[in-house]
Amino acid sequence: MSPLSACEASLVEAIDLAPILARTLDWVAVNSGTGNLDGVAAMAQQLTAAFAALPGAITLEPPAPVEQVLADGTTAPIAYGDHFVLRVRPHAERRVLLTGHMDTVFARTHPFQQTRWLDDETLNGPGTADMKGGLSLMLAGLLAFESAGPALGYDVLINSDEEAGSKSSASLIASLAKGKLAALTYEPALPGGIMARARPGSGNFAFVVRGRSAHAGRNPEDGRNALVAAADLAQRLYAVRRAGLSVNPARIEGGGPNNMVPDLAVLHVNMRPGGAFHVAEAEGLIARAIADVTRIHEVTIEAHGGFNRPPKPITPAIERLFDLVSRAAGDLGEPISWKDTGGVCDGNNIAACGVPVIDTMGARGGAIHSSDEFLEVASLAARARLTALVMHRLDRGETR
Repeated sequence: MSPLSACEASLVEAIDLAPILARTLDWVAVNSGTGNLDGVAAMAQQLTAAFAALPGAITLEPPAPVEQVLADGTTAPIAYGDHFVLRVRPHAERRVLLTGHMDTVFARTHPFQQTRWLDDETLNGPGTADMKGGLSLMLAGLLAFESAGPALGYDVLINSDEEAGSKSSASLIASLAKGKLAALTYEPALPGGIMARARPGSGNFAFVVRGRSAHAGRNPEDGRNALVAAADLAQRLYAVRRAGLSVNPARIEGGGPNNMVPDLAVLHVNMRPGGAFHVAEAEGLIARAIADVTRIHEVTIEAHGGFNRPPKPITPAIERLFDLVSRAAGDLGEPISWKDTGGVCDGNNIAACGVPVIDTMGARGGAIHSSDEFLEVASLAARARLTALVMHRLDRGETR
């Protein structure tokens, strides 16, 4: 006997792989690297046309202002594309948030631009798994869900800057997450279809170090070498890495002619705290390192940035949501498991709002962020069916 009700069987049987794959191929053909604003805008228009098949109102929300630190120590705005939002049954008592991103890591000039079949079941291409395929299957699942005449309301957010840390969409994520009973995010599943459990946080920092220039031969003692100070700061921060707190000094900009003591350097660092305790710990370590380097090298240091992705711990509410998703997957004959991962995504931001989230509802695939990225094509239909069934069971109140 099937574990699915007649209504559930009808929902999932209506889902066909062909249109999901065709839509995925169309969307992958659009280069929507985060900085390619024309491509991102074209992708937003394609999403608007496709998601118009669902009830509700679609808006393109402008990005919030974001600044970057330049090599000369000044700041400048970063331009991002608009964010896609669909609101369905906004006055429903019970509502869900579904999120994804339209941007990829592959710039307009990146050589990885085309798809190719690795075999009959595996497609290689930029954004196939991360996450054009995920967006396409999300839509298919929602279309099937709507065929049952549900009462559940939901918002769909597809942002344009996730691959850059969602800084221009963070406030929009928080606003849309407010009051939701659950959230589903369409990052690709881990190899083997495994879903992400707990995630660390992530913080990006730029430290502008200002010293004093001097002649490197005549009077170097009068100078204050900003490059050396930045390197010392990098070493001090790197030395505090430990279990629960990874530190990656990524780049130092600065310096000049060999005969001049450099008076400016900019150090860029990424930190990954495992939990809230590690965030507070890291902030204290940064403050002490800055104070020590400032005193020893007689320089000034301006710190920019912060922890834009809070750690995502596993709460009882997230456990209950995963149990619902896991049961649905098992009933569809596609059992799943989950494990902790070192990556971050918008699921971190959603969880920080107190909303239970499963953030690997997307297609199965792998080698993301590389030219070997691939999509397991059969998972498009399988994960669309999972979306429809999970939404249907949320509509029935199964998380209560």
